[in-house]
Amino acid sequence: MKRAGLYLLLAMTLILSGTALAQGDNSVYFVTYYSNANTSGAPDGTVRVINDGDTGANLWASFYVLDDSQELNECCSCQVTPDGLLSEDVNLNLTANTLTGRVPKRGAIKVISSSVQAFGPAGFANFETHSDFINTPTPGLRIWATHVQSGNNTGGGGFSVTEDLVADSNLVPSEETLLETLCFYVAWLGSDNYGLCTCTPEDSDF
Repeated sequence: MKRAGLYLLLAMTLILSGTALAQGDNSVYFVTYYSNANTSGAPDGTVRVINDGDTGANLWASFYVLDDSQELNECCSCQVTPDGLLSEDVNLNLTANTLTGRVPKRGAIKVISSSVQAFGPAGFANFETHSDFINTPTPGLRIWATHVQSGNNTGGGGFSVTEDLVADSNLVPSEETLLETLCFYVAWLGSDNYGLCTCTPEDSDF
């Protein structure tokens, strides 16, 4: 009887772990945070994106970078080829060209995995309508991010760096529409010069 119970427990564990893995396979929306950005003496944070190759096609990581007041500061859409690696520096790529000119130190980064470019750094100059900023959410991206932690919080001083798999989240239509609309207006208000993050070439990993 004990052995039967053990087998049942093992079977349930495998089923549940398999379900958890399957949930991640179709992720199209990812959220993480950045901290101690643009801070003297602190290392840069990094967001790394891999196209897992499942679709056999190029994908785009559409970035939406918010500050800790929930204001969208920058947005862009960066290509990732099958099996390719995209590395984005938080200080240099994602927070260096804000709409307001204010450089944020902490906030949220949201990424949509898309099969089309929801306009990128080179495309905003020709935009005509909001439809140009709309993603086609498509699974296939996997994302990791480093986080710069301040030792002052524990009395140790200095900074340390942690890295985590970015959390996959549920992309509801209202959230997608909000991010895309805000990006459109950031590009418009910034006259195609401000509020746009930049994409590091895949062969320039750091």
